Amino acid sequence: MSEISSHKEALKHSGLKNTKQRNSILNILEKSTQPLTADQIYVALINEKTAINLSTIYRVLNTLAEKNLIIKSSSVSDNKTLFELNSLEHKHHLVCVECKKIIMVDECPFEEYEKKLKEKMGFTILGHKLEIYGICNNCQKKNEKNNKPTV
Repeated sequence: MSEISSHKEALKHSGLKNTKQRNSILNILEKSTQPLTADQIYVALINEKTAINLSTIYRVLNTLAEKNLIIKSSSVSDNKTLFELNSLEHKHHLVCVECKKIIMVDECPFEEYEKKLKEKMGFTILGHKLEIYGICNNCQKKNEKNNKPTV
């Protein structure tokens, strides 16, 4: 199935009209290997020669987030809102506080803990999110080279 038709189906299933703006934004998020800010999405769309206003991007992103087609989160390190396609996959992130790089982590340390919480508390867990903040390998090397101490 092509990206456009899969987005069209997702939009239809969510009760949203299939528009060029929504499809363009969903395509950018699908191509990205990490969450993006609205500004980054705007630049990517301009680079693809898609005419769109930043205010339209924010409006579309909020609508898509309300319908759970995308995930909206905040970066604690710089207080920016990030968006990523909701692929219904379990994800965790390592976030570099210096260069703002976001690295996906495949393993989840909480699977057993979730089971214990459900048994102990009777709480049905629908999901969780984990972001670990630190300094990536590249920034550590730069800091060592410049004799800059790491935090």
